[in-house]
Amino acid sequence: MNDEQNTPVSENTTDATPASAPVAPASRAPGNAPRGRRPVRGGAGAGGDRRPSRGGDRKREPRERAEFDQRTILIRRVARVMAGGRRFSFSAAIAAGDRKGRVGIGIGKGGDTALAIEKALRDAKKNMITVRMTKTMSIAHDVMAKTSSGIVAIRPSPERGIVAGSAVKIVLELAGIKDVTAKVLSPSKNKLNIARATIKALSSLKK
Repeated sequence: MNDEQNTPVSENTTDATPASAPVAPASRAPGNAPRGRRPVRGGAGAGGDRRPSRGGDRKREPRERAEFDQRTILIRRVARVMAGGRRFSFSAAIAAGDRKGRVGIGIGKGGDTALAIEKALRDAKKNMITVRMTKTMSIAHDVMAKTSSGIVAIRPSPERGIVAGSAVKIVLELAGIKDVTAKVLSPSKNKLNIARATIKALSSLKK
């Protein structure tokens, strides 16, 4: 019998790919960005559409000017004693005018200041007077009036503007009067009485 001859198998086998060949990098998913960087979204440079800023192309419509300008003369809190305790409310005195010769004063009461001012404005529009003025928006002669404890004197003063204080200046500005000098002759500091005396003096003007 012939002995079977085992052919020795060489341990050094060569692979098809050499060991020194570079390994190809793993392919990334199309939507995955490298770590540490955020994906760039569509912008102006990337061809994306930018949304217009809010109100960028819109033009604000001009507000209509109110017929009468208003100024607050006095706001105070009043209390009424009831069976369950005190009830507080607010009282407001408002002067309103169109700066063209019409001016008035009103009083309103309400649970809050906004309601009181609204009522006072309606009352001022009801009690408006028309001031008799000269062509230069001044007064023709001296006037003086008294209401309760308020005494006011007003006289024309050419090219001096409005020289007055307290509530007298508020009423004169809203009426549109220019170049006058006014003085409060009473020691009272009650702005409402002073404003009422000013209205009374302006209503007594003659041409």
